[in-house]
Amino acid sequence: MLRGSKRTGPDLARLGGSYSDSWHAFHLTDPRGVVPASIVPACPWLDRLLDTDSLDAQLATLAARGVPHDAAIIGKAQADALAQSHPGADGAADMQARHGETAALRAFDGGPARLTEMDALVAICNRQIR
Repeated sequence: MLRGSKRTGPDLARLGGSYSDSWHAFHLTDPRGVVPASIVPACPWLDRLLDTDSLDAQLATLAARGVPHDAAIIGKAQADALAQSHPGADGAADMQARHGETAALRAFDGGPARLTEMDALVAICNRQIR
């Protein structure tokens, strides 16, 4: 976490694979429950549904700026996000076909019934997104 220009803790996006999804979810909900001296603020609101309505537009903007997203990825962004965190979803196989076999397919926050902000953040913490 950065405060000003001083790093006060590890960059969670660089911890990929060091901790389990459940560790990250618990740490983000109650940091001092995991690390008593932690100064990381609790983020209990991360159980909100993730807004995926504009993912295609966001990826199209990134593609226009040079990020390598092809039309198939952009056109299926919302469906792929929903399928990625719900392994039993109808579109899960299609998502992996588009993104490759190494694309993570699991409920990052432990609850496959809903795609939450916690799913997105835990996926980032474990570097399991593209």
